[in-house]
Amino acid sequence: MVNLRASSRSALERASAAGLNPMRHPVCLRLDGEPMPDHEQKQAALSYLNEAWAEARHDGVDGDCLAQASLFAALAELVRTYGEDAVAKFVESLPNRVRNAEFSIARTRQ
Repeated sequence: MVNLRASSRSALERASAAGLNPMRHPVCLRLDGEPMPDHEQKQAALSYLNEAWAEARHDGVDGDCLAQASLFAALAELVRTYGEDAVAKFVESLPNRVRNAEFSIARTRQ
């Protein structure tokens, strides 16, 4: 039988030793109990969002409605995590990033 309490404690200790603050940001753990690197968490999150998006589109939800709801949820989470001022500064950089095609997905034309 696995002692989950001991496993969680040692994983949190390892996360703390790696410079992660589990009280500030949740620690995503791999199956081996090691903290998941930030880029892997982002890839996993994007995969979950793509699945949810596809399911909503399949159920008939309009893409524009999904985009607006997603932006609202994302900004609300960022504000909850970092505060209004930090998020306002982040959002100020978005027009240039959009113009620089950072959010454009290449589409092949036939």
